[in-house]
Amino acid sequence: MTRIKNENELTLCTQCILPDTFPGIKFNEQGICKYCLQDDKKADKPKRKNEYKLKLDTLIRDTRDSASVYDVLMAYSGGKDSSYTLKILKERYNLKILALTFDNHFVSPSAIENINNVTDALGIDSIIIRPPKNLVTELFALTSKQDIFSKATLLRASSVCTSCIGLVKSLVLKTAIEMSVPLVAYGWSPGQAPIQSAIMKTNPSMMLQGQRALFNSYTGTLKDRLKQYVVPEHYFELYKDRFPTNIHPLAFFDYNEESIKKELVSIGWGNPKDTDTNSSNCLLNAYANYCHIDRHGFHPYVWEIANMVRQGIIERDEGIKKIYTEQDPKMVIYARERLGL
Repeated sequence: MTRIKNENELTLCTQCILPDTFPGIKFNEQGICKYCLQDDKKADKPKRKNEYKLKLDTLIRDTRDSASVYDVLMAYSGGKDSSYTLKILKERYNLKILALTFDNHFVSPSAIENINNVTDALGIDSIIIRPPKNLVTELFALTSKQDIFSKATLLRASSVCTSCIGLVKSLVLKTAIEMSVPLVAYGWSPGQAPIQSAIMKTNPSMMLQGQRALFNSYTGTLKDRLKQYVVPEHYFELYKDRFPTNIHPLAFFDYNEESIKKELVSIGWGNPKDTDTNSSNCLLNAYANYCHIDRHGFHPYVWEIANMVRQGIIERDEGIKKIYTEQDPKMVIYARERLGL
């Protein structure tokens, strides 16, 4: 097994945690990376977050009960962030929610238990979509060995995770359109997506281009077998008035991992012991991280965690621990064997 470099073998930004192996990175004489230097230190971030809370309040007021059954469709992994987002949407806004879980055959037993406990405690309907094992095994085996997507995606996620979240997004959008659900919610952390994208109406033509770019990366029988999980192309014109508004509230609500975990205890969520340092629901994640680091020399979560360090959400030492702790060899071997590699 190839050994992964730790923080002592890399040059890290002295403010965030981005390494010298991150594509395009540059440091000034003080060792500060260009992304920290570009960060807008003068922005009134508390004011901006309040503006987005008011924007969400208005959006929900205007869309509430406009759907025949559900106000919002939640992409629900059972992890801490999506669980906390569910809690906000239910307890703060009392929305009618449908939680959709994509079971990729690597959802941890702890996450399944959390999904059941949280949806029951909050009184939320839940559905699980579980493709055949041979399909996802072929998909993840391919993306663990090859980078079939654009180079830009590699800065934010591993190829394995990109293939998985691509299916999640397509299934969620397809379901929302078919059920006329006006809002789609995601549990992105504040480091995963910028606040300016936190409330955004989906654009059918842009979504079509993105879907084509992603799924045209597949070839042969795999591409044909994945078609049923994506939005049919005629939907983009025929149902363009049904396209939902995407929201990810954690971009502008207060975010502290330990506080969130403690708060979630009240609705039956438990901190998993069977996942890696960057996931609270997936048994494949450690192997996906390992493959990405081995091929590219940087951790696929480093951009997200560096953003959170830069925003003051987590301490730099904590960020270093999350990113530069060795991937658990047992979890790497487990996933590799499950994929037949």
